[in-house]
Amino acid sequence: MKEKGTTGMVEKVGIVGCGTMGAGLAELSAKAGLDVRVAVSSDESRNRGLRRITRSLDRGIAKGRISERDRESVLARIDFTTDLGRLADRQLVIESIREDESAKLEVFRTLDKVLEDDRAIIATNTSSLSVARLARATGRPEHVIGIHFFNPVPVLPLVELVESVLTSPETAARAEEFAAATLGKTVIRAPDRAGFLVNALLFPYLLSAIRMVDSGLATAEVVDQGMELGCSHPMGPLKLADLIGLDTTVSIAEAMYEETKEPLYAPPPLLLRMVECGILGKKSGRGFYSYN
Repeated sequence: MKEKGTTGMVEKVGIVGCGTMGAGLAELSAKAGLDVRVAVSSDESRNRGLRRITRSLDRGIAKGRISERDRESVLARIDFTTDLGRLADRQLVIESIREDESAKLEVFRTLDKVLEDDRAIIATNTSSLSVARLARATGRPEHVIGIHFFNPVPVLPLVELVESVLTSPETAARAEEFAAATLGKTVIRAPDRAGFLVNALLFPYLLSAIRMVDSGLATAEVVDQGMELGCSHPMGPLKLADLIGLDTTVSIAEAMYEETKEPLYAPPPLLLRMVECGILGKKSGRGFYSYN
């Protein structure tokens, strides 16, 4: 268990959603010795989320990173609920549902009503939406902040801390302590603008690669090979888009385009058609590559 700071120590964490990111957050928080409660929409969502966490821990055992005993300790620190009201005693709650603003706003309104601690932090793991707009759905906007993790959450070291114009300095300090001292992440401050810092740089690159494929200039394999072998990228842009999820890629691109009206953020027609047809990347078994 990592040593925690003493200012507003977080020991009880809530996570809303247990998809790829939510499951990673639950695993990471439990590994840090925290009491973790995950809110899901259904028993089936719980089962899928638990399978994700278990598979990740099993990979850790196979690679010699954790022991069987560690695995059981982590799982024992995580419980699930379908009732957001059971997050009432949490000191920090991280929302990690799909990139749908109306759905996120509803979660924030509910959390604002149920959280008992007046100093409890409500964080969002959104990749692109305005933290300030989410904060305004609550009666405690000063305690709302963006804590943006990257996939896979237990592995990638970076976190973007996104303060809105309404976030208090105390909330920012406590959130940074949580991410850095408790979870062991490297924290950078990012602006509350669509895409924040990393995605504002990354997505024009991903979308440009998709446009190359869409226009017939090159295949996905050739584009990825060029960037992996020519630029030493660990993963080509089309493989990365598949990993992120093509539906998530569309959501992030549309949010950035809506805010900036920059053509480089507009999702290409090929990407839109693939998502309309349920071709979502690795999670659906098919994207620019096949994963069957």
